Amino acid sequence: MDIRTIMVHLELEQPNEWLLELAADLAGRIGAAAAIGIAGCQPVQLVYDETYVAGEIMAADREQIEAELKEAEQRFKEAFHGKAKRLEWRCDITPSSLADYIASEARAADLVITGPEIGGSVFDHARQVKIADLVFQAGRPVLIVPKICEQLDLSKIVIGWKDTAESRRALAASLPLLKLAAHVEVLALADVEEKDRIEEQVKDVIQWLARHDVKAAGETRILDGADTICFEELMREKAPGLVVAGAYGHSRLREWILGGVTGDFLINPDRPVLLAH
Repeated sequence: MDIRTIMVHLELEQPNEWLLELAADLAGRIGAAAAIGIAGCQPVQLVYDETYVAGEIMAADREQIEAELKEAEQRFKEAFHGKAKRLEWRCDITPSSLADYIASEARAADLVITGPEIGGSVFDHARQVKIADLVFQAGRPVLIVPKICEQLDLSKIVIGWKDTAESRRALAASLPLLKLAAHVEVLALADVEEKDRIEEQVKDVIQWLARHDVKAAGETRILDGADTICFEELMREKAPGLVVAGAYGHSRLREWILGGVTGDFLINPDRPVLLAH
């Protein structure tokens, strides 16, 4: 499947220039037909008994959000001028979560691009997207881009392979990017007794990629500890410009998101990660 329409999520009250620059550059490189900018915010949650005061606060909050949405729209259109044949802007002040809103709108796109999850109590959570929820609800691949990236480095792409439907979806969704890569590597982790079987799976994946004009190498590593931690360490060793992986299960990804170094790997990755569920 070609990537003809990309959707770029912009955070309100946060710098988005790095994300816009990367997404606009990618749109030009893949010849995207359309780019959709999207932003949203939940209205202020009030617990006041005084209706008049609450109404004033809600009106001021809405006015501020509308101004932020307008500014985000302007920045999106400036960044994408001449990069895609069609530009579209979508925004909403929604009582539902932003992950719900963006996932619903993702029906119009082939790829959703977003920044990392901000986290921390000092930020306004009404303006944030829970990455785990977005990945599981979007029905589209989600590209999570760290703030240090202003261009998607496709010189080396590593595919984190596991024999699951999610991995297959991620592989298929990333094909347009894999075709632009200078080097592609399929990486799998295995217990000692499973190594031969998983090596055969990796060979199948490499042959499948070859039939789609993607030349790839493969490697199967023996597990030494928890698989998620091993995978993260290997990504630092391989230093790819992009990681492609499947989100293997709802409870599992939530575990990654909520705790430990592997949570940081997805919430605040040190390199772009394309996830599919």
